[in-house]
Amino acid sequence: MSNELLKRIFSSIVLIPIIFFSIIKGEFYFKIMLIVLISFALYEWDKLVNQKIIKTTGFGFIFFVFILSFFLRNNYNSEIFLFLILICVSTDLGGYIFGKILKGPKLSKVSPNKTYSGMIGSYILSLLSGYFFLKLKIFEKIDEFLFELNNLEFVILIIIISSISQVGDLIISYFKRLAKVKNTGNLLPGHGGILDRIDGLIFAVPVFYLLILILKV
Repeated sequence: MSNELLKRIFSSIVLIPIIFFSIIKGEFYFKIMLIVLISFALYEWDKLVNQKIIKTTGFGFIFFVFILSFFLRNNYNSEIFLFLILICVSTDLGGYIFGKILKGPKLSKVSPNKTYSGMIGSYILSLLSGYFFLKLKIFEKIDEFLFELNNLEFVILIIIISSISQVGDLIISYFKRLAKVKNTGNLLPGHGGILDRIDGLIFAVPVFYLLILILKV
């Protein structure tokens, strides 16, 4: 097992309980977490991009997404937000595992490490995670929204979220490629920067919020 992978696993073991605690325990802790994340995300974006228009647009988008995250968690429930994070994390993890093991043709020149096998793995793991999250009834409140969906609708919802998460990853990878850097930062050992970890999530949040509004009509 590589030293980089060990760092990645250790960081995840430390970070995941903190994130879950902040989301579940209430508004105050969630606000603190968002403030910390947005501060680092804005700092990394500022260092990553030189073009003024793109940089300013990115600042506005990041602010918008974090505000939307606050409303998503508070207007509905923490379980909904955890479900979204689970799908995005599973997408990232599935792509990493399947891509490393199966390798195969490259998905895009934007991110040379991305492969078609990784993309398929992202969908497989996100679908499995979403299914067990719902069917095992880990969180009862989430049933109020998702339990009413039929199987096809549920699968389509997860595929959309996973797809947007993968696109978000590629977008940030594009800007890293332009800046000729491997990571957006070095805050998280084995992971890189904050933007490296939330690149898929920040694009999935607005789409997920819109899907909730549509499905609830």
